[in-house]
Amino acid sequence: MLTFERKFWDNGKRFIAGVDEAGRGPLAGPVVAAAVVFPREVYIEGVKDSKKLTEKKRLELFDKIQSKALSVGIGIIHHHVIDDINILNATFKAMHCAIGELIPQPDHLLIDGPYFAELNIPAEKIVDGDMKSFTIAAASIIAKVTRDKIMVDYDLQYPNYGFAKHKGYGTAQHIEAIQKFGLSEIHRRSFKLHKPLTFR
Repeated sequence: MLTFERKFWDNGKRFIAGVDEAGRGPLAGPVVAAAVVFPREVYIEGVKDSKKLTEKKRLELFDKIQSKALSVGIGIIHHHVIDDINILNATFKAMHCAIGELIPQPDHLLIDGPYFAELNIPAEKIVDGDMKSFTIAAASIIAKVTRDKIMVDYDLQYPNYGFAKHKGYGTAQHIEAIQKFGLSEIHRRSFKLHKPLTFR
């Protein structure tokens, strides 16, 4: 999991940032990106793609990552901006915000996935990076836990939708709630369901 990091460390790079996002697919809520920089050769056992971890384990690792990282940046782009500029551009914007928060600024980026809006920092885009790079995996955990907390808070404001459970993804429960109550303020108007809503 440190193969990519070591390649750049061995080439003289000091501050390698892993960057990942959470929340591209949901029907509601923000997209959240995280960027994480660790000291050289720091490794936390158990860190991997956030989707492959239980909620309890993610929370445990979230605290460990925060304590061992040199710097952690978080970018949050809300539903109304997603509707204005589309989810891909919103994701890039969240990543840029997260990277911009890092102190010191990284001298190389490891990006999860094949796409990225380039900055003035060299970047390597890695498909399935959260399964191949420790630093990207750590960023995926930070992003996921941060977004989940936001959606739990939204559940208190909009209790009819079950946001604390499904976090805004298009589950059967969520679709049924939309059918019954309509769209909430935090639903993404630009997202269309693949099948028309049917009422029972």
